[in-house]
Amino acid sequence: MSYWHIVPKPEIPDWFLTAVAQYHPPYSPYIAQLLWQRGIDDLDSLKQFLDPKTYTPTSGFAGFGRQMELAIQRCQQAWENQEKVVIWGDFDADGVTATSVLWEGLQPFFPTPESLSYYIPNRLTESHGLNEPGLRQLAANGVELVITCDTGSTNLAEMKIAKTLGIDLIITDHHTLPSEEPDVVAILNPKYLAPSHPLYHLSGVAVAYKLIEALSESFPEIPEQPAETLLDLVAIGLIADLVELRGDCRYLAQQGIQKLAQQLNHPTRPGIAELLKLCKRSGDRPMDIAFGIGPRINAISRIQGDATFAVELLTSQDETVCKQLAQQTEIANTRRKELQKEVETAVKWRIAELDLSTTGVIVLADSQWQPGVLGLVAGQIAQEYARPTILLNLDTANEEEISFARGSARSVQKIDLYQLLRSQQHLLHRFGGHPFAAGLSIKAENLPIFREAINQQFRQQYGSIAPEPTLAIDLIVTVQELGKELFQALKLLEPYGMGNPLPRLLIQNCWFEQVWNKNIQDYTGKKIRYIRTTFKICDETKPEGFPGMWWGHYKEELPENQSFDAVVELDFNAYQKEYEVRIVEVKAKQQQDSYSFGSDETLVLLDCRGEKTPVETKEPVLTVDNCPRHWEEITSTLEAGMKSNCAIALTYSSPHHLPAKEIWKQLLGIAKYLSRTEQIVTQEKLQTQLALSRKTLTLGLQALMSIGFHLEGEVAIKVTGTAKTDIFSPDAVQTFLAAVQEEQFRCQYFSEVPIDMIRKQGLAVSADSK
Repeated sequence: MSYWHIVPKPEIPDWFLTAVAQYHPPYSPYIAQLLWQRGIDDLDSLKQFLDPKTYTPTSGFAGFGRQMELAIQRCQQAWENQEKVVIWGDFDADGVTATSVLWEGLQPFFPTPESLSYYIPNRLTESHGLNEPGLRQLAANGVELVITCDTGSTNLAEMKIAKTLGIDLIITDHHTLPSEEPDVVAILNPKYLAPSHPLYHLSGVAVAYKLIEALSESFPEIPEQPAETLLDLVAIGLIADLVELRGDCRYLAQQGIQKLAQQLNHPTRPGIAELLKLCKRSGDRPMDIAFGIGPRINAISRIQGDATFAVELLTSQDETVCKQLAQQTEIANTRRKELQKEVETAVKWRIAELDLSTTGVIVLADSQWQPGVLGLVAGQIAQEYARPTILLNLDTANEEEISFARGSARSVQKIDLYQLLRSQQHLLHRFGGHPFAAGLSIKAENLPIFREAINQQFRQQYGSIAPEPTLAIDLIVTVQELGKELFQALKLLEPYGMGNPLPRLLIQNCWFEQVWNKNIQDYTGKKIRYIRTTFKICDETKPEGFPGMWWGHYKEELPENQSFDAVVELDFNAYQKEYEVRIVEVKAKQQQDSYSFGSDETLVLLDCRGEKTPVETKEPVLTVDNCPRHWEEITSTLEAGMKSNCAIALTYSSPHHLPAKEIWKQLLGIAKYLSRTEQIVTQEKLQTQLALSRKTLTLGLQALMSIGFHLEGEVAIKVTGTAKTDIFSPDAVQTFLAAVQEEQFRCQYFSEVPIDMIRKQGLAVSADSK
């Protein structure tokens, strides 16, 4: 569970508040606060951010200069000489939409099927980028020009092979730059630009669009349709690829979403219209891409490997074909969800066996894990465990063959994953990506040394342990404020993305009613093994409640007779025509972390960890003798010290822990003894004996019941029965073991975390204490 941090409320000048109020008077102070916090702090940037009509987009020629001129010249040469041209794309949503943009945008210049085609590598057998077998096949077919999209920048060896084969290359990409000057006709990559440049954050599809836009500007008499007709495809790729939506990226996404919103009622792309129907979305919001269209396009290659038909789905005008392809896409997405859940569960079991106190980068491999979902699961694990995560599918090669592990990596916070991988590139077969996401392959025999080496590199750069995850909260609201007016106000800031995240709202002292969970269904009505919990969230301002949902969680996690604080996102359900919230995270009132930062001016914090007595001070001293497991265990003492003007000394030592399985065996032995002797034990005594928190002990008691024991009582517990199944098999046991591992990691964290970190985060006090 994350540490909650309320973003400090800035002092906003009246002139800015007045300007924002012109766009949406209700809740304009909230909007002004969000804009100011995100760096929109003058009238010009305010206008351009909120109204795309006031933004002047940057020409591809102005951005890419001579490289764009060379690309246009080579394209002109190709159609004048009737050469064969191939678009070399990529299989994710950004790559597929980029391929579609080039395919549709280049057809007026290359009108015959023989002159223009596209090639998308198979995710499961070829991976990203150019490859030699594919290039040789294209050369054998007489191809003279290859235009890449969303890929190719670092394929220096393949560039040399293409040249020997007589193939010219135009690279359009946005990933990591090559280590040397590439030997190609032109390379359009915004990473060559300054980070402040309005084109710097373009994704693959946006770079492809700039090429088509430049062609249309150079030869306006050739295209029958303006380049702007491609912007709906551009918006899909931009938002699905999670690039920072600033400058031209934001402008293109805004314009593209306007076109996308027309597809249901006035479809110009029947494939997209069918996708919107299947995911029950209207297309007028970036969330419809992020949670609807984008995952479905990505699912094609994740499940099938070959994403070629995705281009036809997005560009074909045949309604019958598009409906069939959209249904195939939906089936792939359903299977993706099931596989993702299976792999996530398996990965967490493996993590329970790790010593997280010494693990900075999680590296796991298994031959049974579906390669196509490893990136998704790695992202989930990285966020949950606050560590870069690398998950690999292990080949089962014959004895004569070299066994490889191939997979995906995801990072968190400000940890540069690409540089970590680059530091170990001598151990890798291939790798590529950017600071937050990467793909890689490695010889299986190198895995153990790679795991140790990358963790050693991590410790050298970032310290001995990973930082605790932090959840940033933008606004504190009441249930009464939820609804249409607040939604429309927040909608002004769309499209959300990196650098402009969807606002997180904190609702305090709330409770939940009408809580229910069920499996979701696919378009045929078949249940999918993916849980969704629905509820009404209530507080004193609106006891009747407001609808909401929580993906992947069960109703038991929201008991109706308990008080909570909840972090939510406000949304509109286009299918049910109602406003709702999505839970990000909840904390019971008696278990919650503190939120906002207090003042440390009057606090004396002494680091005496490992010492028996604190150093001498003139002030009275409060001590923290037991190693904490959560921030709230320090917070109460810090608050007391601040109120009474006492110094606080951290006097606990680094704990010595038994392995989680040994603690489980101890608990099992206690249960057997209590059952046999008919004695009663208190939870407090069990916590002390096993050195566990109340929450983790509760999971242990649930694990006992899952294997056959019967427990009565809450404070004092009576145990009857005995184990009737394997003591390690049930999911509840694995959940308990994982909780023990996590708790032990947290103890290790608090024994090593720098005192400045404790001062910074531990001085937070609850918002309702202000």
